[in-house]
Amino acid sequence: MADSAPPSSQTLQHDSQATESDVAEELDLSHLPPMYVSNTHIEDDDLHELEDELAAAGATLTYDVHEARLVLTKALKKKRIAFDLRTKGLWTEEVAQTAQVESNIGTDGACDEPPAKKRRIEAKESSVCGGGKSQAEAIVIDDEDTAIVKEPQTKPMLGPALDSTKTAQIEAPSRVADEHSTIRAVKVSWFEDCQKAHRLLPFDDYITYEARVVPKPVDDATPEVKILPRGTTKPVTAVTLATKAVPPRKNSNHILERAKEDAEAATKSSDRFGRRGFGHHTPASQNASWAAGHSKMKSQLHLLHATTTEEETGHSSELPDMPDWVKQGVKYACQRSTPANSPNTAFVDLLKKIQLARILTNDEIGVRAYSTSIASISAYPYKLSSPREILALPGCEAKIANLFVELSNTGKIKAVEDLGADDEMKVLRLFYEIWGVGATTAREFYYDRGWQDLDDVVEHGWSALTRVQQIGVKYYDEFLDPIPRKEVEEIGAIIHRHAVTVRDGSVQSLIVGGYRRGKQACGDVDMIVSHPDESQTLNIINDIVASLEDEGWITHTLLLSLHNSKRNQATLPYKSREGPSGSHGGFDTLDKALVVWQDPDWPTKAADEAHAKETGEKLRNPNIHRRVDIIIAPWRTVGCAVTGWSGGTTFQRDLRRYAKNTRGWKFDSSGIRDRANGEVVDVEGYYEEYKGKYGNGRRAKDMVEAEKRVFEGMGLVYREPEERVTG
Repeated sequence: MADSAPPSSQTLQHDSQATESDVAEELDLSHLPPMYVSNTHIEDDDLHELEDELAAAGATLTYDVHEARLVLTKALKKKRIAFDLRTKGLWTEEVAQTAQVESNIGTDGACDEPPAKKRRIEAKESSVCGGGKSQAEAIVIDDEDTAIVKEPQTKPMLGPALDSTKTAQIEAPSRVADEHSTIRAVKVSWFEDCQKAHRLLPFDDYITYEARVVPKPVDDATPEVKILPRGTTKPVTAVTLATKAVPPRKNSNHILERAKEDAEAATKSSDRFGRRGFGHHTPASQNASWAAGHSKMKSQLHLLHATTTEEETGHSSELPDMPDWVKQGVKYACQRSTPANSPNTAFVDLLKKIQLARILTNDEIGVRAYSTSIASISAYPYKLSSPREILALPGCEAKIANLFVELSNTGKIKAVEDLGADDEMKVLRLFYEIWGVGATTAREFYYDRGWQDLDDVVEHGWSALTRVQQIGVKYYDEFLDPIPRKEVEEIGAIIHRHAVTVRDGSVQSLIVGGYRRGKQACGDVDMIVSHPDESQTLNIINDIVASLEDEGWITHTLLLSLHNSKRNQATLPYKSREGPSGSHGGFDTLDKALVVWQDPDWPTKAADEAHAKETGEKLRNPNIHRRVDIIIAPWRTVGCAVTGWSGGTTFQRDLRRYAKNTRGWKFDSSGIRDRANGEVVDVEGYYEEYKGKYGNGRRAKDMVEAEKRVFEGMGLVYREPEERVTG
């Protein structure tokens, strides 16, 4: 097999920018209207990669679907596309496809000369278009405790700004996605085909849905939301799904209004790639709300003074000596230490609550922004005492500093308080905590089906749930009960014993996930199993699961994946179609088993068995059910697997970004490939021809040694798992 051959040495000498630069030179999308990329059927890593490629080609991207005129999606059914738009707060009705849309896009993708009226509008709006003066402002304080504003340094753009000759072809921001404006859903394959053809292709054969924006329907009544305390149930009522009132869909501005006001206090508008420009129009009502809140903040909060030295040098003598990663502006979490015992845990925990709300409202840009800020603050070794410290941290902007000021002066953050009291958020969190239910499905349960608690799910939609979701509902309370470290270790020892039984004593295993990062209690157990002889790991997952089932440890096997064995344990091919719904395969395609675990023994088991036999009653095991993931890694890339399963979410995200942007590599838990030619990059010293480059040509003796070689091969300082607690 081709993948078993040693990779060539040229994989170590690739310019990571070549691919994107070529795309930018050959394909120019800068004259097209704003695009929104739907995450339906696309893994997170592939979504980020697609966005980067679009930005490199000059596309104007937005995270706010209300601003978009084009939606790139992998969804093919019109109803699904309309549903996806509704989850973002945009209601539409289908219209007949036309040769041109309002922004004068021709069938060849080019734009005709716009009417004079639109050019005049654009001229008036030039201050908010790319290339104009940045409106972003950071709060500083004068000597009389009066809030003033100061412009920060403009951030570099990941794509070209719109110039005056091109922005004239697009409607003014205040009119984008207004009532009666149109929006087109275009297949992602359109952009892929444009890349292959090295030119802009017509949309005609790629449009899946063309619609007109309509007002949001107004429901007659708002149903009362009831949340059951954990461990309790309510009598099942006779109400039918057809008679249940569907809760009204709240505007996302209402849900996170306070959080957005904080951001607007310092940032007029910023698109998804940090460009100051098109489309972020602020409603007058929202501006008025912010003005009132900002005035109140000025009168109530005692903020730190800006000194003359700080004004002249940009550095305050009040600030501590910043860590090197702050001084150097290191943006990747994998390049710094992030321990679990952050001195700013209380503030971080509140930010995580806002982050969760952004997840539940499908606000991708908010999720990423808060994830970056949380990781940066968590790595900061000092107790925060000034908003200026936050502004100095990579990835932290004025909105985070404003939240810190609010917390420091009032002891709370109003956005967090509002979210905690929001009934809609409570229901969405309830559904989101079901194993196998993501944010989109949680919103579908609530908005489209009108369900308000777990009983509604069981009564009205049980047969429509996946098996994983059914198990998630059945053991809802048990799965939310954290697993102590001692119990995690006991489960790991049992799995290791069975792996040795079905193979031999050379089997190695390692508990990863939150346990390895030092958590005292874990949500589940993640364990990697490997063997220096790769013939022993081929299809081993089947044998381990069967052995555990025979002894009674596994009650349900919800996923048994053999992806890696089917490709002979090779690294996932670059641009693979192996993943779900035609994605690039996702981050992890190793052999694995997701199982429900239960200790088969308990103190009164013998007496209970006798009683059950005598009465004919079903024997009931009182032990709690646990979620356990067993992952199999071939020895050639076991270090990548351990690395990929040991870091916090943001650490892992930044590790993949670092590999792409600094090495031109694609990293996942199955190994590393060069993005230029798709060849395997061996950083673990598995192949003899790498002698002298990695590990002296000798294979690693254990999993941790292999993991250290991954860090070394990527040019990173090795971080202990306890230093990867980024959230």
